[in-house]
Amino acid sequence: MHMVMLVLDDPSRLDEVMQAWRSAGVSGTTILESMGAYRRQIGLVRGRYLFGLPGLAGSAGRSQYTLFAMVPDQRTAELCLDATEGVVGDLEEPNTGVFAAWELSLAKGVPDEGGDLRAEE
Repeated sequence: MHMVMLVLDDPSRLDEVMQAWRSAGVSGTTILESMGAYRRQIGLVRGRYLFGLPGLAGSAGRSQYTLFAMVPDQRTAELCLDATEGVVGDLEEPNTGVFAAWELSLAKGVPDEGGDLRAEE
């Protein structure tokens, strides 16, 4: 079992990415609204200089979505990467996103293909 994570830079592409992941075999995804530390810091600086009010800095940053999904194997994780780049373009390009996948040594409460719960050892 693997964990797949995507920080999606363009929130307007969320539905397209979700559909692409479903086509790649992902059955469930957790979505969090997020902001990177760099964007937060830039927002604080811009807020201070543009407005003179630190309270306005919180709205100066642009949020992203971070997606998490557990997939059965490395191959499915690779399919998620391919599906993601099919929507947003090459992730090496700026303002596209960040993708990572890693093997899980333990997962519990994850439905298998038949809908039953299982524990990975």
